[in-house]
Amino acid sequence: MSANIVYQDSDVVAFRDINPAAPTHILIVPRIHIENANGIDETTAPLLGKMTLVAKQIAVDTKSDVTGFRLVINNGSDGGQSVNHLHMHFLGGRKLAWPPG
Repeated sequence: MSANIVYQDSDVVAFRDINPAAPTHILIVPRIHIENANGIDETTAPLLGKMTLVAKQIAVDTKSDVTGFRLVINNGSDGGQSVNHLHMHFLGGRKLAWPPG
């Protein structure tokens, strides 16, 4: 199975989630391995900014910048992290409830 890639560069890759929780559900993943948010340090912190800029572009591309979207980073099992590689969820395309779960 191949990924449905919507963005990639030398730092990150973004692709559609195979089990979407919203009409637009895209994962933004750094190419270097960072297990979770606890693994972010001074040298890798700029990567989170890059991931956020990619999310902003995805929002424009999907018109979610007009209607709204949510960015989520799950951390640890109680935080809902099921893959031990840092990634950001971009969720949009419908009204999202709060609290999330």
